[in-house]
Amino acid sequence: MDARVAVFAPSPQLTITVEDLDGEPDVHLHAGGQGFWQSRMIAALGVEAVVCATFGGETGRVLRTLLEGEHVDLKARDVAARNGAYVHDRRDGSRDEMVEMLPDALSRHELDDVYESALVEGIRAGTAVLSGPSDDRVLPHDTYFRLTSDLTGNGCRVIVDLAGDRLAEAVRGGPDVVKVSHEELGEEELTKLIQKAREIASSGVHGVVVSRADEPALALLEDQLYLVRMPQLEPVDTRGAGDSMTAGISAGLALGMSLTDAVKLGAAAGAVNVTRHGLGSGGGEAVRELSKRVELEPIEE
Repeated sequence: MDARVAVFAPSPQLTITVEDLDGEPDVHLHAGGQGFWQSRMIAALGVEAVVCATFGGETGRVLRTLLEGEHVDLKARDVAARNGAYVHDRRDGSRDEMVEMLPDALSRHELDDVYESALVEGIRAGTAVLSGPSDDRVLPHDTYFRLTSDLTGNGCRVIVDLAGDRLAEAVRGGPDVVKVSHEELGEEELTKLIQKAREIASSGVHGVVVSRADEPALALLEDQLYLVRMPQLEPVDTRGAGDSMTAGISAGLALGMSLTDAVKLGAAAGAVNVTRHGLGSGGGEAVRELSKRVELEPIEE
């Protein structure tokens, strides 16, 4: 695979899910967290995913073993800070959170190491996705300003999928594409979301994609507004659809697609993800086929 995407996943998460199998509990252990879910979909689309992450404590040891069995290029940093974990019960068909252990904060030197790894791998790949940890205390918000600025300043295309202060800091650094949900922007009305998207784009961002749950996503691409009409599929689990969308966009750009075609690929990746139990999962063939059915409907203001 020639196309590559570096994924900044500062502190992946161990996920334990209990499901029902013929009346008996069926326990699943997986690597999780935003950055890993994105990297799994990127790899499914035929693009090499280079995951820059830290691993610490018992959860970190298990996570590292699980990730080494995935189809990603893992750039691991051993640290003292423990990775987080959660246990979810899905035996009745819904997802009930039983317990969540939050990750520890990275020390100054631990953060320096994973930052350096993400910087080097992003420059080498030419495309990078910046994702967030499951808790704010893992690293300072301004890490995202520095990393975005350093990567773009060295010719790397940066896609960010963040929220709150982390998003604001990354936008200040001038990324190429921002993917965000309407919940993270705190708005539901389309006109207000358009205004928020334009505010983000004013910093020099080429593309802003706002997912809107089961409504068509909003996309502001090179100053043109669109509604992204995705294929309608019966959902099994809607979690992870936004991460898959980000993965599809970044994979498409790494493959040399136009921004509009990359957004179509991302929309299809998000649609496929909701039909599956695994977050950030789906087959590349299915995503590519469904991308032909994604429509970008221009919005006239």
